[in-house]
Amino acid sequence: MRGHARFALSQGTRAAYIAAMAQAPLLQFSGISLTFGGDPVLAGLDLVIQPGDRVALVGRNGSGKSTLMKLMAGLVDADQGTRSLAPATTVGYMEQDPDFRPFATLGDFAAQALDPAEQYRIEMAAEGLGFDPARDAAHASGGERRRAALAKLLAEAPDLMLLDEPTNHLDIQAIGWLEDQLRETRAAFVLISHDRAFLRALTRATLWLDRGRLRRRETGFEGFEEWRDAIWAEEDELRHKLDRKIRSEARWAVEGISARRKRNQGRVRALQALRAQRAAQIRRQGAAAMALESAAPSGKLVAELEHVNKTIEGRPILRDLSLRIMRGERLALVGPNGVGKTTLLRLIMGELAPDQGHIRRGTNLVTALFDQTRAQLDPDASLWENLTGDPLMRVPGQADQVMVRGTPKHVVGYLKEFLFDEAQARAPVRALSGGEKARLLLARIMAQPSNLLVLDEPTNDLDVETLDLLQDVLGEYDGTVLLVSHDRDFIDRIASGTLVFEGEGRVTAYAGGWSDYLAQRPAPQEPGPKAPAPATGNEKPAGGSGRPGRAQTGLSFTEAHRLERLPAEMARLEAEIAKLAGLLADPDLFTRDPVRFRKATEALSARQSALEAAEEDWLMLAEKAEAQARHGTG
Repeated sequence: MRGHARFALSQGTRAAYIAAMAQAPLLQFSGISLTFGGDPVLAGLDLVIQPGDRVALVGRNGSGKSTLMKLMAGLVDADQGTRSLAPATTVGYMEQDPDFRPFATLGDFAAQALDPAEQYRIEMAAEGLGFDPARDAAHASGGERRRAALAKLLAEAPDLMLLDEPTNHLDIQAIGWLEDQLRETRAAFVLISHDRAFLRALTRATLWLDRGRLRRRETGFEGFEEWRDAIWAEEDELRHKLDRKIRSEARWAVEGISARRKRNQGRVRALQALRAQRAAQIRRQGAAAMALESAAPSGKLVAELEHVNKTIEGRPILRDLSLRIMRGERLALVGPNGVGKTTLLRLIMGELAPDQGHIRRGTNLVTALFDQTRAQLDPDASLWENLTGDPLMRVPGQADQVMVRGTPKHVVGYLKEFLFDEAQARAPVRALSGGEKARLLLARIMAQPSNLLVLDEPTNDLDVETLDLLQDVLGEYDGTVLLVSHDRDFIDRIASGTLVFEGEGRVTAYAGGWSDYLAQRPAPQEPGPKAPAPATGNEKPAGGSGRPGRAQTGLSFTEAHRLERLPAEMARLEAEIAKLAGLLADPDLFTRDPVRFRKATEALSARQSALEAAEEDWLMLAEKAEAQARHGTG
């Protein structure tokens, strides 16, 4: 009995310690400043990330968002200021370009920090994100590597997750799965993303990085643009008042300085201070000067496909597809990665021939292509050379001029319209960020008139302001637009029709954008082997468990493997909890060895949480296995 009383006392001490730790910030910045090449990136920045925070980090391309995230992760050192991390807090950062060289497979990379008993987490993440853990890392695509890096972060389950553009290279189904994972996590996270729907679904606070200054708003991304515009309007009004005061004082300095010279010197110094204050203000970066000029109209019919079939490496891509595209339509193509969206674009443009069926293309088509691989850009050539080397942009006899919609322009002047400075003009394209490469490619395709615009994943890496501008430009474009995108919000804003790739060569047309498709699609039929409808990120997973998953038709290989391993894992966790509880039953441990007490307390809390999660998983999978058994015997 005395032993039980002593353990209750230590439990109370432990609970108080955990409660106190829960109130402490996970991460704190005080007076952080950072300068690259003489230009300030961050100036006097303060930041607090609390347990459970779900934060959107927004700002223009080049504003320093990724740099700030690397500071949070401890990968970059600030010039000034302090970074404080709560004791025993783990921080995970999704690297944009991780080093895969020491690892044979994507799974080896993703599982490098995991205990062998926990490697099932990689298999589960790989299934949700859509990549093969056994894929040779040396031959994996950039998208596969990014998905492996995301799986690594999710499997390690740190206290604070830092995710820089996690939805790039994910299809809509994988984005929906990732939304479910982040919605259920107990960890804090900070997100950089251009995907408005993703940010609206997940965030509860917004950090806005603008010209080295960080502002925080205690609401999610919804309403950010109105908040930003109100701050800019207030800033413009204050600048206008300052300009008026400077003009007034300057007029006095010219007309009224002759009398009482000594007394007037203070006013002169005040004028100088006003001018210095105005000069020190950092101007907002303007918007890119995007414009599209339509060529002479194409024929009324842009393309007609009749009973088209296409198979690649034995896999059906299109099966008996009949489709008519008319001038002025804005058609979005959506579906999982690798299902055939880009193949259909190539068929429409005449770059591929169908296996069966007929494709008729309209007359007077002038096509401009935005390629998701950026293959039109030479990474080793400079921005200048990429523009002047385009035969359609070259001005004969003028090495420093490019032809822009029929008018010669200086190369640097045209690059400035797309927010590149003069120093970047001679730099290689490979030195650009993803958003900058996208802007350069837009500069190329917008230089020439067109009447058919083919956009294959144009939204990757672009900031919200540039996406807004691109949307406005497309809204005024007289030609036809074919769009491949996984950005649900952008599809809703642009598309007049949506082609949904449902797998096994099936393609179905719906009127309107993504939200219209969700409203029109037929309800799933039970029973039947029909492929599941694409995930929206806003629906409850099948089975009502609150966890992402398939319809209750059977266990996947990964789930069956997980169910088999769970009893041993739960037994191990229970044994470790009992051992830690015995250690903490010593009432003198906190006084005698506070560090050991803290570590034991944190370990006990972590294992109790892990056991709770494992029990929930076991219950869900056992119920699913039982339903499978009933279905099999019925």
